Amino acid sequence: MRRVVVTGMGAITPMGLNVKEYFDNIKAGNHGFTTISKFDASEYKAHVAAEVKGFVAKEYMDFKAAKRMEPFSQYAVAAAKEAMEQAGLDMSKEDPYRVGCSIGSGIGSLQVVEKEYTKLVEKGPNRVNPLMVPMMISNMAAGNVSIAYGLKGKSLNVVTACATGTHSIGEAYRSIQTGDADVMLAGGTESCICPIGVAGFAALTALSGSEDPERCSIPFDKDRDGFVMGEGAGVVILEDLEHAKARGAHILAEVVGYGATSDAYHITSPAEDGMGAATAMKWAVEESGAAMEDIMYINAHGTSTHHNDLFETRAIKLAFGEHAKEMKINSTKSMIGHLLGAAGAVEFITCVKEMEESFVHVTRGLEHPDEELDLDYVQGHGVEMDLEYALSNSLGFGGHNASILIKKYAE
Repeated sequence: MRRVVVTGMGAITPMGLNVKEYFDNIKAGNHGFTTISKFDASEYKAHVAAEVKGFVAKEYMDFKAAKRMEPFSQYAVAAAKEAMEQAGLDMSKEDPYRVGCSIGSGIGSLQVVEKEYTKLVEKGPNRVNPLMVPMMISNMAAGNVSIAYGLKGKSLNVVTACATGTHSIGEAYRSIQTGDADVMLAGGTESCICPIGVAGFAALTALSGSEDPERCSIPFDKDRDGFVMGEGAGVVILEDLEHAKARGAHILAEVVGYGATSDAYHITSPAEDGMGAATAMKWAVEESGAAMEDIMYINAHGTSTHHNDLFETRAIKLAFGEHAKEMKINSTKSMIGHLLGAAGAVEFITCVKEMEESFVHVTRGLEHPDEELDLDYVQGHGVEMDLEYALSNSLGFGGHNASILIKKYAE
């Protein structure tokens, strides 16, 4: 199996439109929560979201191309641009059929469905936008990124709800390991803070009803009442180690393990015993050759829902035993909310930055841990900590579990 390294990263988030701005806010312990501004949510059960602010698509891509994309695709193309630039990847010097794309979206565009359905009802079927379908379908993030940058290799759209971003990176990692590609742009993207999106998740009782941006997304806290919907994109450049070295690329980290399982239990709830998620974590660590005791940090899925935080904690204990009490565990969603299909990708970027800067961020808003939630969730403030490994978890509706292990790069 070929070694796989990270050579570039790009992010569009509720706390910054590039990786540096985003992680500076993470280190400072800030948050991206505001009252929903994209529509009048006064009659909805959820009033707070983590919206991307100040994004102007034409600053990242051709204006005409941007008009044929919905925000989830625009965010992906913009994040990919930053990642490509950091990696110094010059497609004129690459075999385009050896450079692929694995960028997923959990939902695609609900907004265009809302808008075109209204036209259908009010003006008839002949007024529906002929581009509705290619603007709506979730594979168009990968499609548009491939078109924008001339990526002619394997092009994937993994859709596993909230595990999409992590699975997308994991499958890209596998593609390079096994020789299907030399380079993969990988990650996730999402933008569905819109009436039907918020109403649907609220009807499922998944969203927080808090109107206080300071106490809305509070993973592992006994007062948690649901997640806060976020939006954005994270894209990373994964590369065969020898390919990266041959072109003189700066290596940010190495991907060394990937585990994926299914709970086969319930359409929304994780398995109560945590076995599925625990197995994914174990497989990721075992693949790396590391001992379970070598892993000192987990970026948890940590959604701030009752079931996730409880069952994920059980899974960590099941996977790591007594060592779980020695580990640092945090939730990035405490600051940027739940980016759904983009969550795992942005959290992967967070892990790489934490390794680079020897800093594990706080789980913001955590004040009163629930009784059974008795691990070290990095409460109160972030900690300076040298990390050799970072394990990132994502769990999706339908029972999808994904864990990916990142290691500080060394020859």
